[in-house]
Amino acid sequence: MGKTVIEKIIQGHTVEEVKPGKIVWMDLDIRSARDFGGPNVVKNYEREYGETPVADKKKTYFTFDLCVPPSSLKYADNQQICRKFARKQGIKVFDVDCGIGSHVLVEEGLAQAGTTVVGTDSHMNILGAVGCFGQGMGDVDIAFAFRSGKTWFEIPETVKVLLKGSFSSPATAKDLTLYILKKLGTKKAALKAVEFYGEAVKNLTLSGRITFCSMVTEMAGIIGFIPEFGDSLKSEIKDISGIKFSHHQAEKDSSYADEVEIDISGLVPQVAVPFSPDNVQDVSELKGVKIDTGFIGSCTNGRTEDLALAARILQGKKIKEGVTLKVVPATRRVYKEILEKGILEDLFRSGAVVSNPGCSGCAEGHMGLTGEGEVQISTGNRNFAGKQGKGKTYLASPVVVAASCLFGSISSQEDL
Repeated sequence: MGKTVIEKIIQGHTVEEVKPGKIVWMDLDIRSARDFGGPNVVKNYEREYGETPVADKKKTYFTFDLCVPPSSLKYADNQQICRKFARKQGIKVFDVDCGIGSHVLVEEGLAQAGTTVVGTDSHMNILGAVGCFGQGMGDVDIAFAFRSGKTWFEIPETVKVLLKGSFSSPATAKDLTLYILKKLGTKKAALKAVEFYGEAVKNLTLSGRITFCSMVTEMAGIIGFIPEFGDSLKSEIKDISGIKFSHHQAEKDSSYADEVEIDISGLVPQVAVPFSPDNVQDVSELKGVKIDTGFIGSCTNGRTEDLALAARILQGKKIKEGVTLKVVPATRRVYKEILEKGILEDLFRSGAVVSNPGCSGCAEGHMGLTGEGEVQISTGNRNFAGKQGKGKTYLASPVVVAASCLFGSISSQEDL
């Protein structure tokens, strides 16, 4: 029996036979902790292992991205606890100026195709975008990974999803993602790995793949892979990380728990309605819904390509009076690119507020939160009640968010 993508990756990191349902010990190429969860990793590590060195300091990292710079004394203390431990152990910290940890690991060439990465981030499976097995884990498990360089893992079944048809502007990778989430819901991929096939996903840029794979979490999946890719993706990853891209392919006689076909022909802009990411409708069904604020950023839509899409909508125009638009680049690299390409100027002149790189609205105390009664349209990945505050959050693409902020209500590019 052939192996799926996730089975092949894990088989390369364990001496045990890999098959769905089996628990194996696997070696880890990278283990990380962020400013949320990191202090507990340190606490658990020092309680269990004292001053014992980590398994490999060159494979162990802290990434600060949730509250950067810290907006509370709690986070200031949390980050300093991690820094002190890192100094004692001689391990690297990607500090408050770097950006979203999972993105930084890709840019630094640490999360590569075929490698295994764990961290205290529920969206670590975003690394499936580059063919890397990424997994979020609790602080006790990460402390053990720091010390041992390995973890136990139950091999999930894999679902194969074939996308038929293609899409074009004004639809974007985020619209494709929301549409697939609408079709799969939270049950078909639950606790499984997913392999996505079809021209629509094969031709996605790295930014588009990051958007797409990031929301496998909201599908309740373990991780998503896009085994097919074009030469342009190889070049893009090489330019960003300096690493040659060499993706794992599923073997032809692989066994799948389910095979699903989804026709995406005629895809139009999509919006997820509060309070669930899979409560998705065509934008035309929601036009006229008043908004107070917009947010563009997060690990799902914070790349240069995302901000450029928004800037093209906003260029030469002004955000509607009474509406605020908050923009947060994913990483310092992205911030540099939007500065050099004039994207930052277009955003600023439109009236947008642009912050330093980080997760922002996914963490209390930073841009992207909502007050009671506030309505926000966001490029984030979650709109659960209370996640970003007491208001309501609609999820959409950077294009829809930008257009909506010009009109003061949910709108699309076609309305301009």
